[in-house]
Amino acid sequence: MPLHIDIVAVGKLKESYWSAAAAEYLKRLTRFAKVTVREVPDRGLQSTGTTEQVVVAEGASIRSVLPADACVIALDSAGEQLTSPGFADLIAQEQNRGTSRIAFIVGGSHGLAPDLKREATRLLSFGNITLPHNLARIVLLEQLYRAFSILNNSPYHK
Repeated sequence: MPLHIDIVAVGKLKESYWSAAAAEYLKRLTRFAKVTVREVPDRGLQSTGTTEQVVVAEGASIRSVLPADACVIALDSAGEQLTSPGFADLIAQEQNRGTSRIAFIVGGSHGLAPDLKREATRLLSFGNITLPHNLARIVLLEQLYRAFSILNNSPYHK
């Protein structure tokens, strides 16, 4: 059974350049896995209140669309940093364990709810830099494509 990857992300990709990049990587990934993107609404401070209230509200929305049977990997600046081959190894290890579904969480501009971080199977970071959440989603898609290219000896990874 092919691996199913869910990307649960706060907010929509509103700008055409983000959407085009996401569409390109999603198209490329179809060779390797079934990928589903689930977007939940981002909450503004003006409509929700404090930063903590925004994060809690977005967390509840994320939780409502997370597949129950998935290995959950949350993107967080405090997470583990991997090389691209290390990320490929993570995917391979999950497949070797019999995992058929991995869900990646990309939080909003205020981060992720603490309970989601605690409950995630793993926390993953793309480095010590701060990335806008839209760019983090594109980096995730690119790294997924690179990981599958590595695992399948495709020429994309150099």
